[in-house]
Amino acid sequence: MKSTSLNHRVFLLLLCVVTAGFLAILWPFFGAIFWGVALAILFAPMHARLLARMPRQPTWAALVTLVLCLIIVILPLVLISASLVHEAALIYQNLSTGEINIGAYFQQIISALPHWATQALDKLGLTSISSIQEKLSSVAVQASKIAATQAVGIGQNTLGFLVSFAIMLYLLFFLLRDGKQLARRIRDAVPLEQDHKIALASKFTTVVRATVKGNLAVAAAQGALGGLIFWLLGIEGPVLWGVVMAFLSLLPAIGAGLIWGPVALYFLATGDIAKGVILAAYGVLVIGLVDNILRPLLVGKDTKLPDYLVLISTLGGMALFGLTGFVIGPLIAALFVAVWDLFSQDLKADDDRDAAPATAAQSLPRPPSSQD
Repeated sequence: MKSTSLNHRVFLLLLCVVTAGFLAILWPFFGAIFWGVALAILFAPMHARLLARMPRQPTWAALVTLVLCLIIVILPLVLISASLVHEAALIYQNLSTGEINIGAYFQQIISALPHWATQALDKLGLTSISSIQEKLSSVAVQASKIAATQAVGIGQNTLGFLVSFAIMLYLLFFLLRDGKQLARRIRDAVPLEQDHKIALASKFTTVVRATVKGNLAVAAAQGALGGLIFWLLGIEGPVLWGVVMAFLSLLPAIGAGLIWGPVALYFLATGDIAKGVILAAYGVLVIGLVDNILRPLLVGKDTKLPDYLVLISTLGGMALFGLTGFVIGPLIAALFVAVWDLFSQDLKADDDRDAAPATAAQSLPRPPSSQD
């Protein structure tokens, strides 16, 4: 018996060590693996329909699904990135040549402020153009150093990015083709009750699909609508600001407003009341309405998480994992809620089983006593 117990403990220790080592090997490609799994879950229904039409050709069905994924997801991202780089370079050129004069914009805002606000800015030394230029120049020097460092890092990591992208596509193909068998093996190896494994696997799939599909749909809608109104109002770089709004819209409730809100205030402060009112009304009634309607339908409804928990988990996930965190954060939050729900259900079931014998004992007829 002692030998059997020792063997069991040694085997568990070996299992933990080997698992930790395997996870350490995979960690450098965590982002590629995660997005490969996420895209496989997202495109699984499409792959299932293709597989139904070609049941004897699973490899071709997976390959066609992979090509459709590239066309639907990867190609638009490449085109948007190219437009973003072009507009960013154009804005930088206009700033360098003086066509965009930030000092003149700042002076217009200062002139439109009330007297009490100007006095408060005077105390902080924020009304003098020369002092502002000195502060901006120091910030620009620091920003240039950071940008140079990041540029060198991007150049050095280009090969790593290409390798991660290739791993993601390679993994996505095999997950589409052999995903069901792999999921079944993982489910069988997890030491949990069958009901718990089914519930957690279903929650994992639902949350990943809803978060990726819902957040990307909201981001695309808000970015497109924001870029459209910026273009109609003649604001420089509508594609650039649309992409920034799309990125910020990953933060529920407050995202895109961080861009169109200050621009609307600028219009109002500089006397362009019509543009300011139009942009503010459009931002609240159109861009904000997309977030208030689509996000609860596509994200909150499927994940069954309240809006405040989605916001906090998204911010925390992005703080820990970067851009990937907008999926990982709500996923961990949803699994946390699901695990505790299962735990409470088990406790309630145990209490009901313990209460049943006592209730049955109380319902039995009392034996007659000698006094009776």
